[in-house]
Amino acid sequence: MSLNHLSALVDHQVEKLGADFAVLKYRDDKGEWLTITWGQFQNQVRLAANAMAVLGVEEEDNIGIFSQNKPESFVVDFANMYNRAVSVPLYATSSPSQAHYIVSDANIKLLFVGEQYQYDTIMAVLSQCHTLTKIVIYDRKVMRHPQDKVSIYFDEFLRLGEGLPKNDLVEARKAKGKPEDMLGLLYTSGTTGEPKGVMLLHASMIDQFRNHHERLGDQMEPGDVSMNFLPLTHVFERGWSYVCLYEGITIAVNLRPQDIQQAIKEVHPSHMCSVPRFWEKVYIGVQQKIAAETGIKKTLMENAIKVGKKYNVDYLNNGKKPPLWLSLQYKFYEKTVINTLKKVLGLENAKFFPTAGAAVSNEVCEFVHAVGINMIVGYGLTESFATVCCYPLEHYVPGSVGLLIPSLKVKIDPETEEILLKGPTIMKGYYKKEDANAKAFTEDGYFRTGDTGWLEGRTLFLKERIKDLMKTSNGKYISPQALEAKLGIDRFIEQVAIIADGRKFVSALIVPSYEALKEFAEQKGITYQSMEELLNHKRVQDLFQNRIDTLQQEFAHYEQIKRFTLLPNPFSMEHGELTNTLKLRRRVVAQNYKDVIDKMYEEC
Repeated sequence: MSLNHLSALVDHQVEKLGADFAVLKYRDDKGEWLTITWGQFQNQVRLAANAMAVLGVEEEDNIGIFSQNKPESFVVDFANMYNRAVSVPLYATSSPSQAHYIVSDANIKLLFVGEQYQYDTIMAVLSQCHTLTKIVIYDRKVMRHPQDKVSIYFDEFLRLGEGLPKNDLVEARKAKGKPEDMLGLLYTSGTTGEPKGVMLLHASMIDQFRNHHERLGDQMEPGDVSMNFLPLTHVFERGWSYVCLYEGITIAVNLRPQDIQQAIKEVHPSHMCSVPRFWEKVYIGVQQKIAAETGIKKTLMENAIKVGKKYNVDYLNNGKKPPLWLSLQYKFYEKTVINTLKKVLGLENAKFFPTAGAAVSNEVCEFVHAVGINMIVGYGLTESFATVCCYPLEHYVPGSVGLLIPSLKVKIDPETEEILLKGPTIMKGYYKKEDANAKAFTEDGYFRTGDTGWLEGRTLFLKERIKDLMKTSNGKYISPQALEAKLGIDRFIEQVAIIADGRKFVSALIVPSYEALKEFAEQKGITYQSMEELLNHKRVQDLFQNRIDTLQQEFAHYEQIKRFTLLPNPFSMEHGELTNTLKLRRRVVAQNYKDVIDKMYEEC
């Protein structure tokens, strides 16, 4: 399919796949999965595009979408494209101050909100949002404020487009669409400062269509189903969703992240992009299941994973034909243990699953591939419209973040080892941030990623993020992500924050898996009156010390955790310790836990 502008995608897919072909699925209030066809989707996009024009939306206007993942957001996104307007997504969990900042910075006049939280949040700062003149509410159950004079519900909004009163104008705008138009304005999560609006072009996404079709097209076809799990505000999910629509893959929209395990079992997706933590929890769950078994059943499960690794990782991935004895063993375990495991997880139709956003431990990566699930590990940024590199379907290199996409030029700064990028997928720049733009690019036009790494041919390996790299008072450099990823595979550990910058040694703040810890206490007959008392119990402290010591054996002595503190409450967005993408804000963690951290370094 040849595209110059994503606004042409809907009409093309209706013609190619047929009006009755499924584009989206979603769960209604009764818990039933309903289907939206390409024909229905095309009709809603036309109505919405006309309604926008009726409300005075102009070309190049920034239109806000402040919602959980919902089908309506796809409709609004493409209606924006029809009008050559720009989508500006906000995380559904954004605070009033975050919402105010983005609405004001992007000069948003029209904002779409999902449910009560998003509505209440924007109403709390409406008087400070001087450009905002109209709010459209997706959910009819939202209770509007008595003084509200600016909002309408989504069904009322669509009625403005009935009869297509502005269709000539909308069609004229579509015809003017060009690759250099801005497709989206995506705000970074701001781990180290205020968010910056990343300007992404239609041309960048069109190039990503080519990249992904060339790399993964053999395992993508109409009729496949992709589970929409991560927020559509996140560039990873957003970019992947566009690829799915381009390839004719049906997207199953999951409204609430906590429902994802059940949703997978109901939908049985062939694809789903996710973060490593999802697979870490799968790995931990299977390891717990194996540990709880005895006798022949335990032996079968352990052998299935060993044989699967040898068959899928050691032989097939390396282009080698497995010997007959191994093939027969694998077929036996595949029919018994492995297929049963996939069915339990809802992954019996799995083709491949893109995974990015943090480091993936070798243990987790090998396990997922061992059970016949093709995890496509990758690396990207908002500024690169997601994918910089990813595993190919075969011949991936464990420990790497994959093979560079075809159209991208990459080089490594010889002094800092920073990864530098140039190519059609790279952002136009930061919105209204000339100083930031000057710092973001080299003199010869390469984007500075802030990540360090090295290349072996066109395979990229990551080291650490420059801003996260820590230096102890003894002059030793520490990569916190490597330690955190390693500890993250332990079933007793939910979150970790490594502390080392300017300190004599490495320490850690650890949020345990409280449920796993309660089970441990029950098994060992430990009595306690509070979580704080349990966390300070000697047997619990010894448990964590032993597990940490085992996990960090591969690290140099100066990199290893010398002291740790178990926390009775998790890191949270509410306390500013996590971004909307659940990344640690290390500076905030250091501030919030200063006394706890200082205590770990007393009498040293």
